[in-house]
Amino acid sequence: MNRPEHGMEPLHPTDAAALPGAVADPVARMMQLTSGAWIAQALSAAATLGVADEMAAGPRPVSEIAKAVGADETNLYRLLRALADAQVFEEIPDRRFALTPVGELLREDIHGSMRGWAHKFARPYHRAAWGQLLEVLRTGRSGFDLAHGMSGFEYLSRNPDDAESLDAEMTSIATRLTAPIVQRYDFGRFGTVVDCGGGRGALLAAILSANPRVRGVLYDLPHVVERAGQPLVEAGVLDRCELVGGSFLDSVPAGGDAYLFSQVIHNWDDTDVVRILSNCRAQMRSEDSRVLFAEYLIPDDPRQPSLSKLIDLEMMVICEPGAQHRTREDFRRLFRRAGLRLVGVTDGPGSLGLVEAALA
Repeated sequence: MNRPEHGMEPLHPTDAAALPGAVADPVARMMQLTSGAWIAQALSAAATLGVADEMAAGPRPVSEIAKAVGADETNLYRLLRALADAQVFEEIPDRRFALTPVGELLREDIHGSMRGWAHKFARPYHRAAWGQLLEVLRTGRSGFDLAHGMSGFEYLSRNPDDAESLDAEMTSIATRLTAPIVQRYDFGRFGTVVDCGGGRGALLAAILSANPRVRGVLYDLPHVVERAGQPLVEAGVLDRCELVGGSFLDSVPAGGDAYLFSQVIHNWDDTDVVRILSNCRAQMRSEDSRVLFAEYLIPDDPRQPSLSKLIDLEMMVICEPGAQHRTREDFRRLFRRAGLRLVGVTDGPGSLGLVEAALA
């Protein structure tokens, strides 16, 4: 639904499930919290090896799985056993394992796979940046810059394998998390949707597939656009879409009725966000024109738990200083500075929302 711009948002069930569960014993709770990194690394290893794909047809002995993925049987058993306690796999008699609904998300061959997301946490570049968290807190600098001596954007331009991994992660997140927004928000009222920073085009492909009268523009940096478009081809909507290279920090394509930024704006500080919004405003042709931000929202009520607060730490470590997730009130202020107004927010999964702005 489209919630009004005022009022308090309830905690979404998937947000509550995503946060570590409460444990009555403080010592046990501390052990649970401090071992979270172990689970993330175990998931990353399982994703990298592709063990979930080996269970796609049903339960299998660990000996067969180990042989198929090239792993040591004893150590793989220990990994799968631990992840079974985390409800990723199910251990059944005779050292056999099966997939749970969570484990299914690690399969590479399913629509909306989150294997790329899990794989990210095993990448050395990512671990190195998080290793600088204490210095980030002390200095205000980016953990990525401290670890690698350059920004994340520069690093990815020099390391195509890691850039490809990140593209896969963002494609999986776009497919899995923003699909409900495509269903709930009325994109069909627009003639042309410009997906700014749209990557490979997975989200735009979903929008055009659901709205056969809408045309699209996939807008991203030239080197991204060069390898983009496959999701548009697979969805059969490429004939209704134009691929344009450029930077939204400089301008956005003319002729759009809606300018969409999905999981993009959190990468920029407030000054750059206002700059981006001003570029959009310069192209907005009527009171029906819209700017749309698909973002994890920090609750305005600081007492309200939200996964977005943890994801915001990722922004603090990986991105340049000033990159952050924001509250509804933060967006209202940024829109006002660019001559826009907050219209409302459409709910997505968990704390993800589609923030909508129009001409003031």
